[in-house]
Amino acid sequence: MPTSPTARRTRRRAGATALTAALVAALAAPVLPAHAANPIVTNIYTADPAPLVVGNTMYIYAGRDEAATGVNNFVMREWRVFSSTDAANWTDRGARANIGTFPWAGADAWASEVEERNGRYYWYTSINGNGPGWMNIGVAVGDSPLGPFTDAKGGPLISDSTPNSSGLNIDPTVFTDDDGQAYIYWGGYWGPRAAKLKSNMIELDGAVVTPTGLTNFWEAPWMFKRNGLYYMIYAANDTNGCVTNSNYACQRYATATNPLGPWTHRGVVLDQVSSTTNHAGVVEFNGQWYMVYHNANAPGGGNFRRSVAVDRLYFNADGTMQKVVQTTTGPPPNPGPGGPGQPPSGTNLAPSATAGTSHVSAWESLAAINNGGVPANSQDRGNLAYGNWPQQGTQWIEYTWPSARSINRVAAYWFDDNQGIDLPASCQVQYWNGSSYVAVPGQSACGVAGDTYNVTTFNTVSTTRLRLSITSRPGLSTGVLEWMAFQS
Repeated sequence: MPTSPTARRTRRRAGATALTAALVAALAAPVLPAHAANPIVTNIYTADPAPLVVGNTMYIYAGRDEAATGVNNFVMREWRVFSSTDAANWTDRGARANIGTFPWAGADAWASEVEERNGRYYWYTSINGNGPGWMNIGVAVGDSPLGPFTDAKGGPLISDSTPNSSGLNIDPTVFTDDDGQAYIYWGGYWGPRAAKLKSNMIELDGAVVTPTGLTNFWEAPWMFKRNGLYYMIYAANDTNGCVTNSNYACQRYATATNPLGPWTHRGVVLDQVSSTTNHAGVVEFNGQWYMVYHNANAPGGGNFRRSVAVDRLYFNADGTMQKVVQTTTGPPPNPGPGGPGQPPSGTNLAPSATAGTSHVSAWESLAAINNGGVPANSQDRGNLAYGNWPQQGTQWIEYTWPSARSINRVAAYWFDDNQGIDLPASCQVQYWNGSSYVAVPGQSACGVAGDTYNVTTFNTVSTTRLRLSITSRPGLSTGVLEWMAFQS
């Protein structure tokens, strides 16, 4: 979507009939793998992403930027779908809706979102109608996340004629609360709006209201709920801690205890991106929260040739959101419990032990090694991290139990801060035999790989103390994100 008012007012009308044949053909596009990196796909340009989780799959619904190089306007005629079972490797499912899906519309396939209700999938879109006014919000419906989708109303759900509509009726986000009540939020030109939806999901239920407390709102609201608290993220373009140039935008967020507010502004959750527009969505998938957004980072990209990116999102203990770190690698694979990259199965005795070490850096934490964290990779600081910088050579961590435990396997997830702490050169598992530490019998190779749980097996030992001896690479120190010890 445009950011500047000048760009916003550039109206592009085109006859739906002339476009329909070409666009319908796009719906049959082949399924193509996308990149496991940011942006998630680079063979086309995509924008305004909206995530949806269904079972073990995350879907992203996005518009397609088709403007040629040198065209400084939005050329958007279809919406595409991408899917992933690990939030890292994406498959392009092709165009699943376009402006021809809505016979009453003629141009501008802008931001959209899909919401599931009673086994049906409602696709709320920003689209330019052929009637009076400019942008409208339409609704298509399908019986699966991939459709096929058809127009659900035969006309717009929201238009300029809707009482108290926004100055620009775009960017719908729909949220269904625990009691089954659905809400729709939308708006641009500094005009946020909200309303209840009837259970049929295609009619407003009552008056349109103007939410309060969304400080510096510009456009692109996204609503979700976590631990009983409502969150709204949205694009802002102020220069009060958001951006240095108001042609760009950041993502601010607010919270509320009621789905219609009032809202309390909390801060910036995503800094400005490389495109002038900034549009994002938030979703939890396989126990991890993610933010999807767009930027101009794909080859040949720009303000009118944007691309979808995905990164992890973290919350503080008080429910506030940490600012998203924008990456070019994207998140590591997250296939869910028991999958690759997940903790080994078995009874982990580490949480019941008292941890000790030869040295821990003042700014790191020994508690990291047995706090039950699940690292996403060796650079993950989403949980605590243990490091022994500036010590070099051989250092150790150990567990002590009040009585003997029978153990035959450990798993170490190494910490690498890309600075003074690096993956170790070697390691050895030792146990207390009553008078000294000795190597566990029958020990398999002690792995030193990054971004994974390095499992070491050995003959069962009964002991009150277990130690991991770690030898660093020359000139470096070592660290651990999690060390598990399994009951035999």
